Amino acid sequence: MSNNAQWCEVTPVADLLGRGADDHPDRDLIVFPDSRHTYSQVHEGAMRVARGLIGLGVEAGDHVGLLAHNSIEFLEGFFGAALAGCVVVPLNARHKSSELGYIIENADLTAILTVTGDNDYIDFAELVYAAVPSLKAATASARLSLPEAPRLRSAILLRGEDREGFVPRIAFSAAADRTGIEEVERRRLQVRVRDTAAILYTSGTTANPKGCMLSHEALTRGPVHRARNRLVTDTPHISWGGGPLFHIAALAPLLGAMGAGGTYLTDTYFEPGRAIDLMVRERPTTIWPWFPGPMQMLTSHPTFDAAALDSVRYLFLIGPRVLITEAQNLFPQAELVAACGMTETSGIYALSDESETFEDRSSAQGKPAPGIEVRIIDPFTHEEQPIGVPGEILVRGYCVTDGYYKDPQKTAETIDDDRWLHTGDLYSRTESGCLVFHGRLKDMLKVGGENVAAIEIESFLCEHPAVLNSAVIGRPDARLDEVPVAFVEIREGHSLSSDELLAFCQGKIGRYKIPREVYFIEPGAWPMSATKINKRGLHQILLEKADSMSPAS
Repeated sequence: MSNNAQWCEVTPVADLLGRGADDHPDRDLIVFPDSRHTYSQVHEGAMRVARGLIGLGVEAGDHVGLLAHNSIEFLEGFFGAALAGCVVVPLNARHKSSELGYIIENADLTAILTVTGDNDYIDFAELVYAAVPSLKAATASARLSLPEAPRLRSAILLRGEDREGFVPRIAFSAAADRTGIEEVERRRLQVRVRDTAAILYTSGTTANPKGCMLSHEALTRGPVHRARNRLVTDTPHISWGGGPLFHIAALAPLLGAMGAGGTYLTDTYFEPGRAIDLMVRERPTTIWPWFPGPMQMLTSHPTFDAAALDSVRYLFLIGPRVLITEAQNLFPQAELVAACGMTETSGIYALSDESETFEDRSSAQGKPAPGIEVRIIDPFTHEEQPIGVPGEILVRGYCVTDGYYKDPQKTAETIDDDRWLHTGDLYSRTESGCLVFHGRLKDMLKVGGENVAAIEIESFLCEHPAVLNSAVIGRPDARLDEVPVAFVEIREGHSLSSDELLAFCQGKIGRYKIPREVYFIEPGAWPMSATKINKRGLHQILLEKADSMSPAS
């Protein structure tokens, strides 16, 4: 018998907000520590943005950049651009001027929406000036014509004082007043679910970020299905996420919460004390710390009390087994959900199911999500790998990117003729069908002819009671090709020397896997991407500091 309760719902991004505003207008859509906003309030603000964009001459299908921290302006800008029939390009608030300038030009942005203010921890207007210097000399009232960004016609402040070259909020509101709601509705109804909804830029091994084109179906189908059918509780769906909404790891849970008629909790920035206070007050059913860093910052904070978070029923966490075990002990009432995903798959493409044992969910990353296919192949012969043997995982399904914007060569290298996405991630499959992560293909070290997954060494180092976090990279070696080097953060209140850590490894892992050097990293000093340790940054540290930075002792 078919499971009719698991029917699939696919909708354009803007329709999620419109339906929520129609079905439960007074329900909170998003809650910050100091403010809360209902579905109808967010919809009203997004409609103003959509009308303003149209009033400034932005056409359906145009690309609209969005540069803001987690805020009501981010939501209004994201859904406002979607309501206007535009493609949203969320910009990483951590990008430097060179990266931002490249994306503004490469993405063919017609408009940029941003915020500025004395209390912001980043002056986004100054960041845009650094990326597009000629903007500072431009006249805000005129359509822009800038040599660095030939397609850019408007830079708009959703919040903040007047700045050179930017359309101020008062002028943007005047443009909205010139546009009727009927034009917004006409555009919204013309959007197809396979149209590109957003372009999310992701950094990789290439010189510049790559723009993943994600359809409306890719962005909404999986998150909404999970929120409505997998993350079910007997109370309203309330999700907490501390990550930036320009990243798929936070954006997808927000869309899922909306699809379930739920509420999303977040903050302008992640600070564990504020996050704990917000969760204790609002009682989330699902929390998304995702990675070891945020989870460890929460549980080590002086105000953390797991008993005060007894509303949590689902906890998404990726990390070494010791961390998963600690989290499960802290939240015995919650299901720890293992998952794997990436920007190119619109987030999650596999996750654990309710029937999996703790052994499965603490050592594997779940099974393919409904509607998603995976293969694990030898990266050289492209033959299917047997059970237990690592290989590159390939993903196919509705969630996969339609390609990299303006980069047909990279698209052809990544997505083959049969629409399989070659992820560059190493996985194996267990007898029960669970997927086990072995790191990035590029993070596979070749030590004296032996293949060594960096994540295997990292997980082992985290077994030491004094190790809070670790990352392993390869250093060139004349005899062995390369050898592992470890970067380690020590837990507060503990001490550890490199000799003690290396002694811990002796006899427990192969000699060729034992790091040749250990460098200790101070809390907060890790080079980071949006959500993870940036290993290119560690390689740079090793390269630049080799002469001046001696191994820890």
